[in-house]
Amino acid sequence: MSEGNSKKFISYVVPSVMAFALSGVYTIVDGFFIGHSMGDAGLAAITIGFPVCALIQSIGTGIGLSGAIRFTILGAQNEMRRQEECFSGVSVLMMLASLVLTGLLYVTAGPAMSLMGAKGELYLMAVEYVKVIAVGTVCQLLATGFVPFIRNMGGARFAMFAMILGFVTNIVLDYVFVWVMELGMAGAAWATVIGQLMTLIAAVVFFIRKKYPVTFSDFSEMRNLWIRVLKVSVSPFGLTFSPTLTLLFMNRFLFTYGNDQSVAVFGTIDYVLCIIYLLLQGVGDGSQPLISDSYGAGEYRDVRAIRLMAYKLASGISVFFMIVVFLTRTKLGPLFGASDAANVEVIYYIPWFLATLLCLSFSRITTTYFYATEKTGFSYILVYGESLLTLLMLCLLPILVPVMMPECDALTGVWLAMPTAQVLNFILALVLKKHADRELLKGE
Repeated sequence: MSEGNSKKFISYVVPSVMAFALSGVYTIVDGFFIGHSMGDAGLAAITIGFPVCALIQSIGTGIGLSGAIRFTILGAQNEMRRQEECFSGVSVLMMLASLVLTGLLYVTAGPAMSLMGAKGELYLMAVEYVKVIAVGTVCQLLATGFVPFIRNMGGARFAMFAMILGFVTNIVLDYVFVWVMELGMAGAAWATVIGQLMTLIAAVVFFIRKKYPVTFSDFSEMRNLWIRVLKVSVSPFGLTFSPTLTLLFMNRFLFTYGNDQSVAVFGTIDYVLCIIYLLLQGVGDGSQPLISDSYGAGEYRDVRAIRLMAYKLASGISVFFMIVVFLTRTKLGPLFGASDAANVEVIYYIPWFLATLLCLSFSRITTTYFYATEKTGFSYILVYGESLLTLLMLCLLPILVPVMMPECDALTGVWLAMPTAQVLNFILALVLKKHADRELLKGE
């Protein structure tokens, strides 16, 4: 890859990583304010309710990123008219998805929280949070969906600015709503929604300034576009939502074999891991426009070179955070307002999750490469394989661990499930990458 292309890689990936770094902090802000305001109970409630917020944003990312991939490939093929139709058609699809989700999530808020194991006061707090999040679905879905388009239109820095704007707004309003006005769970949820609204407004301003034409194809072509976009969107959606899906599985089994404190402990660990996961996603999403553009133009050597740079950067980020988080692990519980007892468990268990970060970074970049080149089958396997493997390990290890290691209890098996699944998914990623590389070499 030429020096010019290396600089282009940096110009795309660095703003993306910075934006996702802020997005990672964005996701823990509610937990920080609620934890310090309402203690372990509030932290557990927001851990239970947050997956709904993550679901909305993951759907927006899935549809938006899939549309942006198609948009970039069409541009590389000089299909300008179809490129315009792609942007307009995907925008309509995201708005329709927002309307459907708003009603669905609001109506099912109570049953969903019960299904996740919430009871009593914990249930009431979680439902309060989720209902506000549901009302603001359109802001969250469109904001996260438009950011990939901005990035793929050459606005990587503006995408970072839009996410910073939402992040700062969320922090300020969390302070005002949760600490000053004491609005509790609803206040934290409104801060999240309004923060995403600010990102959405920035995105609309970008498109207006770009004067990008609104061009619609006939319904038959738009329907075909939607089918193609939705087919690919399953992968970026899964990649974004898989940590949350794992959170759901972990919460359920922690309730079964542990207690509310166990959920609060994992909530603290998950907030830290979430930042790292989003940084890795930032590397993947930042390199995606370049991979898709090179792939669309048939420049397969550049595809491999960009992917290699992404692997190296993701590995470097993983090693850095493995060291930093391990050295600061005693401070994590107090940071989120967890009790002293909960913090003892955080200190003990978090190294287990740090140990597999390098495996995870390889799997994430490989998955991004697969959906950036529209290899949907392989990307499906890796994205959903991790979650399914986690569920499988959660079912097996609490039973097997006490038998194989009598000094350990079933809860130890729950804590081991997620790291074990990530190692197994890493092995799967190696096998699929090797197979895909054979096809790529034939194209060269």
